[in-house]
Amino acid sequence: MLVSKLPNVGTTIFTRMSQLALETGAINLSQGFPDFDGPQALREAVARHVMEGRNQYSPMTGLPSLRQQVAAKIARSYGVQRDADSEITITPGATEAIFCAVQALIRPGDEAIVLDPCYDSYEPSVELAGGRCVHVPLALPDFAVDWQRLSDAISPRTRLIFLNSPHNPSGALLTRADLDKLAELIRGRDIHVISDEVYEHLIYDGQRHASVLAHEELYQRAFVVSSFGKTYHVTGWKTGYVVAPPALTAELRKIHQYVNFCGVTPLQFALADFMAAHPEHVEELPAFYQAKRDLFCDLLAGSRFTFTRAPGTYFQLADYSAIRPDLDDVAMAEWLTREHGVAAIPVSVFYQSAPEDMRLVRFCFAKREETLRQAAEKLSAV
Repeated sequence: MLVSKLPNVGTTIFTRMSQLALETGAINLSQGFPDFDGPQALREAVARHVMEGRNQYSPMTGLPSLRQQVAAKIARSYGVQRDADSEITITPGATEAIFCAVQALIRPGDEAIVLDPCYDSYEPSVELAGGRCVHVPLALPDFAVDWQRLSDAISPRTRLIFLNSPHNPSGALLTRADLDKLAELIRGRDIHVISDEVYEHLIYDGQRHASVLAHEELYQRAFVVSSFGKTYHVTGWKTGYVVAPPALTAELRKIHQYVNFCGVTPLQFALADFMAAHPEHVEELPAFYQAKRDLFCDLLAGSRFTFTRAPGTYFQLADYSAIRPDLDDVAMAEWLTREHGVAAIPVSVFYQSAPEDMRLVRFCFAKREETLRQAAEKLSAV
């Protein structure tokens, strides 16, 4: 009889809520993907490369031209040089990059610290490597790092700390001062960092992303993960990358070559072409998504939901305490979908143990204006 390695894992809430939205005809603001296409020039480039025969395996580390474009983007965005050959690896999605980094770092009995609420792939990756996660809650209401609790959670078994900024689900941002505090906290310890920065270019109100890529002390012990899917509106392409110092990159590649070996070749060619021709795309993203955030929040201003505008990501949290305080957030998400035609994600699913009085749901605003207007009209009527 097969004994599950992940006995507590079932179908993810993202799949469940998207399926419920499909069954009920609700507007799907749950799962984090746009309802619009990526840039036309990018899509045309894929078709061109497919038809020109670039359909066989690419190099295990990723197409050289794409790795070079990533290095150029990092230099423009953060003012640091990262070597395309020895420090950048293209992966079939950011989740695969995270999985391979965890497998490179964690051994049986090791501990990894996650900051709750956290993305759901972190803990299974650690458990499959024989480790265990130690959950440290972020401080409410602004989802800031509680440095004393984080310090108290570190033990001789701690090998890894996960960071996620901009933060899913809250949109909260880490600052350079936060990175400095973390560097001081783990200095002299055998602890590494996985920095999940897939929303790195989705930051609003004039703020700037504090990347581990630009923090030399932390970078020397870090894997920094990002996503072409989030940046170029093509989440279904499942293409990402990971940046790490040469020694760490070498260990990650040993594992990556036996998980997927390489990413999808024509997609990599297309991304390299588009990045070279349109470097302005990433600079335009904050204004593009801030306009969507502001439209959605302005339309919800007269509703009974309360919220603080998200500083990053394409997610907006909303407190429903004034509407149905009797419902926990899972029940509330289902009720909103079935009874009011808008699907959301309950925030408690991102926790090991969520606060009992938490009444928050997460909406995705990476949608067309028409979609946001229709959803906000329904939500304002609740």
